[in-house]
Amino acid sequence: MKKSFRIAAAVLAIAAVAIGCSAQADQATDKLKATLQTRLTDVTIKSVTKSPIAGIYEVNLGTQIIYSDANGDYLMLGDLVDAKTRKNLTEARLAETNRIDFASLPFANAVKVVKGNGARKIAVFSDPNCPYCKQLETSLKSIDNVTVYTFLYPVLSPDSTAKSKSIWCSADRAKAWESWMQDHQAPTAAGTCDTAAIDKNLALGHAMNVDGTPTVFLADGRRLPGAVPADRLDKEMSAVH
Repeated sequence: MKKSFRIAAAVLAIAAVAIGCSAQADQATDKLKATLQTRLTDVTIKSVTKSPIAGIYEVNLGTQIIYSDANGDYLMLGDLVDAKTRKNLTEARLAETNRIDFASLPFANAVKVVKGNGARKIAVFSDPNCPYCKQLETSLKSIDNVTVYTFLYPVLSPDSTAKSKSIWCSADRAKAWESWMQDHQAPTAAGTCDTAAIDKNLALGHAMNVDGTPTVFLADGRRLPGAVPADRLDKEMSAVH
């Protein structure tokens, strides 16, 4: 009984030390976050955590990750890459922290295009006047068996809003969207129908830190910013379980 008691006591002591260390670490990151927020008044800091490099902290700004020393005196901008695997750790962390609940997206507010069996699914926030969005649409032409939900996200100009409304009010939204993005045939429908979905898309995108178009969301909630090449997009979709 005495031996068991001593073992139990030792375990509790180790647990207490671990909890104490964790609390100290939380205090350190909280203090650093507060310090940086007073110095970076033009941004909102979502979180501060330890990075894989000793003494360097990851600072999550929502749409961007930067790095800081322990005192918040120096900042580093750029990607952190694992030299052994060549993995972009910054990109991976940003994708993870910005992961969404894909199933909760309001798909009724999106233009739906089904290719092949449509088994794989992605959501895209796209501006009709964005050249990179048109580049993504070109890439999608070579990808099969996917359902694409395009959330019209007119952020570039008033004409983007006008085209989005015209596409949304078209009898065949999918055809109007692809005709414009792939074949440069401007939509002709009057944008006078109920276009509240577009306003909701703008609010949703802002809430999810969608600060550029196109932004692709995979079915597992990860995001892929920019005009993702066809081979990478196909690979990423196939990797979703």
